Parts: sequence; C-alpha cells; structure tokens
Amino acid sequence: MKRSLLFVFPLLTFLAGSAYAQFTQPQMVVEWQRAKTYTKAYLDAMPADGYSFKPTPEIRSFAGQMLHLANDNYGFASYASGKQTPVADTALEQTVQPTKEATTKAVMESYDYMISTLQGMTPDQMNEMIKRRNGTEISRANIFGKGFEHQTHHRGQTTIYLRLKGVTPPPEMLF
Repeated sequence: MKRSLLFVFPLLTFLAGSAYAQFTQPQMVVEWQRAKTYTKAYLDAMPADGYSFKPTPEIRSFAGQMLHLANDNYGFASYASGKQTPVADTALEQTVQPTKEATTKAVMESYDYMISTLQGMTPDQMNEMIKRRNGTEISRANIFGKGFEHQTHHRGQTTIYLRLKGVTPPPEMLF
C-alpha cells in the first residue's frame, strides 16, 4: 500500500501542476478575467477601514496582501512574456497608499496588464520552453499558470481577513 502511494502521489502532483499547460491561450484569458472579477469582489467586500487590518502584527495587512498579489501579477506576466515589467519588485507594497481606492486601482491595473500580456502571446510563444535560474526549463504557459496559482493563494488568504472583520466573503466564482 505504501509503495503504491509513493508512486501515485508524485503522479497526481505532476498532473495537477501541468493542468495550466493544457489550457489554450484563449481559455487562460477567460480564467484571468474571471480571477479579476473575483478579486474585485473581495476588494469591494472589505470595508475601507479594513485595508490596514492585520490579523496578527507579523503578517501583511489586507492591502499588503492584495498589493503583493498585484506586484507578482506583473512579475509573472513579464517573466512569461520576456518583457520588462512596468513595476519594480515589491514597489506597489512600498508606494501605493493602503487605501481602498488606491489598492483597488493598483490591483485591477495588474490584472489588466496580465490579461493584455497573455492576449499578446501566440500559441508558439506559449509552448516555448525557457530556462529558469536553476537550469531547469518551463513553458511560458506554465509560468502564466503559476501566476494564476499565486494570485489565487493570496486572494484566498484574505478570506480570513474578511471574516475577522465580520464580512462574509464573496461566493466562489468557479465558472
């Protein structure tokens, strides 16, 4: 039994990790547009006074989580496309005021950049393999998938922030 689990678990991990490589570029655009809408619902749900809220002193505020998500949307899109990012690493967390208006604007702009970058990619570019710093290769499509996973992770973390502020999180938007 243990031996079969040792085989099955890595296989499932591989298959889950390659799921985004199976999406076509138009399907990925649709998924990123849905993610933008879902994230906007989270931004709208948090009251203005909750943007500076931290569940514990050691972690990011709600605005910090969302600005981190936005910063990395730029980073993943730039990495996947090979284009220079218009936003420096962690710049949004350091330069955008953690207000509802400023945070929402910055986050929505990051999704627009991600979506427009993805729309500008050809199927051949999406399938192209690029070398990572560690010497391994990854497809550009898979990088977009990793970016999707990242933004989902950080948006999901903010569910607790909303609950601790007495706000019911937006319903899941799977389709």
